[in-house]
Amino acid sequence: MTHETIQRFSAIRAESGETGAWPLAYRAAMSTHELPPLLAFHLDPEVCERARQTRDARFDGRFFIAVTSTKIYCRPVCPVQPPLAKNVRFYATAAAAEAAGFRPCLRCRPETAPGTPAWAGTGATVARALRLIDEGALDEGSLEVLATRLGVGERYLRKLFEAQVGASPSAVAKTRRLHLAKRLLDETALSMPAIAEAAGFGSLRRFNAAFQESYGRTPGSLRRKALSSEIVPDAGVCRLRLPYREPWRWEQFHGHFALRALPGVEVLEPRRYARSFRLAGHCGWYAVRPLDGEPVLELTVSASALPVLAQVVARVRRQFDLDAEPGVIAGQLAADPALAPLLAATPGLRLPCAFDAFEQAVRAIVGQQVTVKAAVTVVGRLVDRYGEVLEAAPEGAPTRLFPRPEALAQAELAGIGMPGKRAEALRGFAARVADASLVLAADQGVERLVAELRALPGLGPWTAEYIALRAFGEPDAFPASDLGLLKSRAWGENPPTAGQLQARAEAWRPWRAYAAVYLWNSYEI
Repeated sequence: MTHETIQRFSAIRAESGETGAWPLAYRAAMSTHELPPLLAFHLDPEVCERARQTRDARFDGRFFIAVTSTKIYCRPVCPVQPPLAKNVRFYATAAAAEAAGFRPCLRCRPETAPGTPAWAGTGATVARALRLIDEGALDEGSLEVLATRLGVGERYLRKLFEAQVGASPSAVAKTRRLHLAKRLLDETALSMPAIAEAAGFGSLRRFNAAFQESYGRTPGSLRRKALSSEIVPDAGVCRLRLPYREPWRWEQFHGHFALRALPGVEVLEPRRYARSFRLAGHCGWYAVRPLDGEPVLELTVSASALPVLAQVVARVRRQFDLDAEPGVIAGQLAADPALAPLLAATPGLRLPCAFDAFEQAVRAIVGQQVTVKAAVTVVGRLVDRYGEVLEAAPEGAPTRLFPRPEALAQAELAGIGMPGKRAEALRGFAARVADASLVLAADQGVERLVAELRALPGLGPWTAEYIALRAFGEPDAFPASDLGLLKSRAWGENPPTAGQLQARAEAWRPWRAYAAVYLWNSYEI
């Protein structure tokens, strides 16, 4: 990436009112000779052309190749004969390519490319909007409602998307639905109505029309082609492959869950993790396992959750941090001499976060000033007393659901193992969530969320920052007073105070949460 490209990027961000340390992050990545993610909508043609000619897998999902002679767009790793350079156009997102009138390639299947991180080349507002769209915000809701959630005007949000993504929010949502539906056609034996519902089309008519417009053929014709391969029908579950960019370590997440898994709600095995969930009125379970020799997690979701499949996929990708760019993050954090050895020792650590924000917040409140093991014990008692049974759970699946906010707001917590004030804080928090006077969301930024949480009785700075970090995967959340961070081996004989650590962490923005992961890892080793 050239200096001119970075300057263009800075100018675009300034015009749109966005701020942050993105240019610094890209320069840092360049200094470590890592291939940085390309800027959304403003690509360096020379870099893209080299990646296209060599089919460089490191760029898979970072941009797409559109061919004017065929009106098809592909991944950089597409195995077909490379088209002439004069017929090639580059787009940073699949939505931008489709908005320009190109159809997805049936050979390389753009819908199976590793996920493009929501923050790559975008400002904070667009990044949050992309997360909400991934979770179905525009499947039934309007763009006006989405803009209101983000605290901006609808026209301004359109302008940001056109500048930073290369397509409108509605086009991004449509492409997301199409890509999920295409994967379900190729990888499952679900019926057409079930696929239309799971992908968020709302009706079979809209599903058929969207496919005809985008692919130039009906879903049925694509399904007949896909069924030539072996697909094992299973009426009880849906299986999908979730690709990621390496490095990514199952061992990191297994170790994380080994300390925190809730009996009944979660099931952890050497090569499998499963949990129950309640989402938008639907209850079910999912399981993930790494596939040997492939950068892929296999996701299995119960049939009861098909109406919210898109949201489940988005949350699981976030929970396992499948869309992070380790090279960019390391490029900035490695400038700190205390962090550099940690990054070199265990490169590519990700940010594990929660599937459910309310559950994570409860865990954080219970976990104030106690060990992780003690907190899991107390939360397990809450599940036993107030959690509901997950109906029709098969063998090996979770059997209970985490308690609802309404149940904990009225819970009798005497003798459960928490101090009285903390129990009151938990009940008060649950009551605010139950009556919707507190909305657990980071739609308008982590700072606002942290401020709202800190205003609640019994929730201090550590609790609020930890909830933001673990519940939402906010990359810049940082609980500076955390004991594990202050006692990390990275500091040697001179551990900092919370204030000193807070000041030092300013140089780590916008990746302070990842710095916390490395410091925690050092403390636990």
